[in-house]
Amino acid sequence: MFQLSPTIVIATRNPGKLREFRALLEPAGLEISGLADLGIQTEVDEIGESFSANARIKALGYSHETGLPVLADDSGLEVFSLGGRPGVASARYAGPGASDEDRVRKLLAELESASGPRAARFVCALALARKGLVLHEAQGECRGEIAREPRGSNGFGYDPIFLFPELGRTLAELSEDEKNLISHRAVAIRNFLAHFGR
Repeated sequence: MFQLSPTIVIATRNPGKLREFRALLEPAGLEISGLADLGIQTEVDEIGESFSANARIKALGYSHETGLPVLADDSGLEVFSLGGRPGVASARYAGPGASDEDRVRKLLAELESASGPRAARFVCALALARKGLVLHEAQGECRGEIAREPRGSNGFGYDPIFLFPELGRTLAELSEDEKNLISHRAVAIRNFLAHFGR
């Protein structure tokens, strides 16, 4: 089995996402860098039709920029009554330059005119690549429903409207430790680390 390098580059410039990766991977003895830490300015277009495809595209693309292994994720929200939207377009859902708040408003407005339950899931796909070769892939998800209005300030993206009914709280109302036990990214990373015996 491929041995996991102690230093991994996370293919993101999103500080919230990088903070989550550090919290989840550093306890396993890994040293984590982001693209900005290495001065990597290249943009890789996410043109895949699935979360897994986009994770592979990013991991492979950035793996040519450094000799280190690159771990990329593509994650997003799927709302069942909207046919799985926003899905792979989660980050681009409200158009170029839109903020997290813009995307949340658009989604809540769409749900107002949709019939059926507000059940949803967050999905995270991971791909690890080095020098143009995919070394391993993993996935994770968490299920909940869409709240009627944003609540909480501890998350980013759609976290303030992703509600866990059994907890009565959104992802953005959970502490970082709580989120890192049950989030889609946490599940994917646990699956990823388990493959390497960590």
